[in-house]
Amino acid sequence: MTLPANQDRALALLHRALGSRMLTGHEEMEEYRRDDSDFEGAAICAVVRAESGEDIQATLRIAKETGVPVTPRAGGSGRTGGAVPILGGIVLSTREMNSLVDFDRREGTAVVGPGMILDDLHHAVESEGWFYPPDPNSAALCCLAGNVAENAAGPRAFKYGATRDYVLGVETYLAGGVHFFSGRRTRKGVTGYDTTSLLVGSEGTLAALGDVTLKLIPRPDAVMTILALFEKMSQASTAIEDIIAGRLMPRCLEFLDEKTLNIMRDGGSSFDPRAGALLLIEVDGSEQECERQAELVGARCDEAGALSVLVAQSSTERQKLWTTRKSMSHAVRARARHKLSEDVVVPRRKLGALLEHVQRIEETHQIDALCYGHAGDGNLHVNFLWNDPDEKPRVDAAIQGLFEETIRLGGTLSGEHGIGLSKSKFLPLEQGVEQIALSLRLKAAFDPSGTMNPGKIFPTRGHGNC
Repeated sequence: MTLPANQDRALALLHRALGSRMLTGHEEMEEYRRDDSDFEGAAICAVVRAESGEDIQATLRIAKETGVPVTPRAGGSGRTGGAVPILGGIVLSTREMNSLVDFDRREGTAVVGPGMILDDLHHAVESEGWFYPPDPNSAALCCLAGNVAENAAGPRAFKYGATRDYVLGVETYLAGGVHFFSGRRTRKGVTGYDTTSLLVGSEGTLAALGDVTLKLIPRPDAVMTILALFEKMSQASTAIEDIIAGRLMPRCLEFLDEKTLNIMRDGGSSFDPRAGALLLIEVDGSEQECERQAELVGARCDEAGALSVLVAQSSTERQKLWTTRKSMSHAVRARARHKLSEDVVVPRRKLGALLEHVQRIEETHQIDALCYGHAGDGNLHVNFLWNDPDEKPRVDAAIQGLFEETIRLGGTLSGEHGIGLSKSKFLPLEQGVEQIALSLRLKAAFDPSGTMNPGKIFPTRGHGNC
């Protein structure tokens, strides 16, 4: 545990170095103890609202000198507790570093501040004919540093990949304030070890992140959105398999089960009452490519037994469909006092088997669960809902069963939310002793003092609260 004298010394040094860029009042620091998970952190010493790389360096130097833990934070929209200061200490917020530092329209690259909102980046580059594909559902409030830390993805990852596929380099700040640029500014490069790819998805446990250099691609000329309704979940699964087997490549291939459909109906959507599953499919390219892909995708859905296949007739209709899909998590959260969403991934051909297993879990443990997600990637968001504390042991057993079945089917525990706090104890289900030991040695090499976001991914090892 950090001694009070260490805390007092850290605060004095931070005040001297950063002054007005600090928050120390109890009420103003409260929001920084939480993210979009159900976790709550310990009492923290201070919040540093960094405005520059020098502010990040000063914070990390003081933290290491005084032995106080640091939790990097961007938008605070994470779902697994990655930005929760579980051991207290200092929260290092880069939200104020939110500018588009550079946009090279000739090279198709952008340098963005770690606190830049993802939607703002989308609008800035798309207005110039460029495209940054990663699109997590929290795009309106998540920040680029958080996207990099979690390797965020979203519906378009099926065709275009996740954040890691677009990060060329990142300003990197190690514990103690050591700073270097990891990566490159060119499209190609194989110099030395690829530390940039290691930093992407490291959840703030290796370093704090500054400005990010991103690769852009040309914006597609046209986009078409298709809504397919099915009576049975098995029919939707068949359509997914047939679309992929037919070598079709929609940019989005989203799945919603019957319970999720009912929530949409309660919100005013007038879907066919017979429908028990929905696919939301999006294709892009030239006008001709879109029309051809939409026709082929629609045919696969019809062959699988779709009740109806509809194409959005205007950008307004298309936007309405996606607004409903992107707000789904919060709509589900409102259905019960407590909600846990697990973002497991299985090989796409095993998606139907996993959906059937979720139904068995519901029956076995007598709990409420619903599913939606990025079917094109085999990435399913399984949501467990409950109201009373005495239901929690059944939920815990259900989650354990879900993870065990996911691994048995050849899957992985997280597709885009990370491990954070919520899944750290399950990591040995997927990774062996040797791999975890190697990861811990890498963590120690980057952060020998153990002050960078302790308690995440791996069990906490002897670092107390501030």
